[in-house]
Amino acid sequence: MARFDIEAIGMDLLSKVLSLILLFLVFYAIKKIVAVSIRKIFLPSIRVSTQDIGRQKTIARLLESGLNYVLYFLLLYSVLTILGLPVSSLLAGAGIAGVAIGMGAQGFLSDLVNGFFILLERQFDVGDVVGLTNGSIKIKGTVVSVGIRTTQVRDADGTLHFIPNRNILVVSNQSRGDIRVQVDLPLSLRADLAKVAQVIEAVNQKELSRLTAIKGAKVVGPQTLENGQFVFRVQFFVTSGQQGSIYQQFYTLYQEALLEAGIDLT
Repeated sequence: MARFDIEAIGMDLLSKVLSLILLFLVFYAIKKIVAVSIRKIFLPSIRVSTQDIGRQKTIARLLESGLNYVLYFLLLYSVLTILGLPVSSLLAGAGIAGVAIGMGAQGFLSDLVNGFFILLERQFDVGDVVGLTNGSIKIKGTVVSVGIRTTQVRDADGTLHFIPNRNILVVSNQSRGDIRVQVDLPLSLRADLAKVAQVIEAVNQKELSRLTAIKGAKVVGPQTLENGQFVFRVQFFVTSGQQGSIYQQFYTLYQEALLEAGIDLT
């Protein structure tokens, strides 16, 4: 009799282990199929191919994130069922655990709703450079991923921030439209401003025509900064994402041209 019980327990345990292994294999396969289907089948079918790459990545990531939550829920439900736990009783429980889950669900729902409006209003897409503000907390960087619950932003030093969507109150998107670049050249108060302007205009005439990233240039002229520094200011409007390279390039060109003309920068 004892032998029969041991064999029955062993067979039941083996059956559950095999069922769990098969379940995880099926889950892994479905997860891969879902990811491939979204990118290769679903997105082309709803005609988002005309959208930019960032928009496509955003929609794909949101769809994949939402379906993953459903798959993980089904996986957990199936595991509990295979182990023989009373899933229905657990789901119907209304004790302390139920209250905790309810509070968590409330936060999750807020994340979901806010994430939906971020997508609907297209506040930002994957690849955009943004500043996210919540009171005194400010995060600036490149959007890496937009999920159904969180948004991932990588800042300038490489830190990856995971931000719950409900905590995103103000979005400052620097990747929409042209960006202003301001070049301030520090000069002596005794500098010949007419000669400085002539040198700047000569550099602009030579360089601007070959750079499509620059949408417009304006020679503002002499300015005094708040710290008392005297500068000669030039402003550009450039394609988003090009502001850093344009600033470095023209500051170098202006500096070399001014030094060559005998005008020292302070």
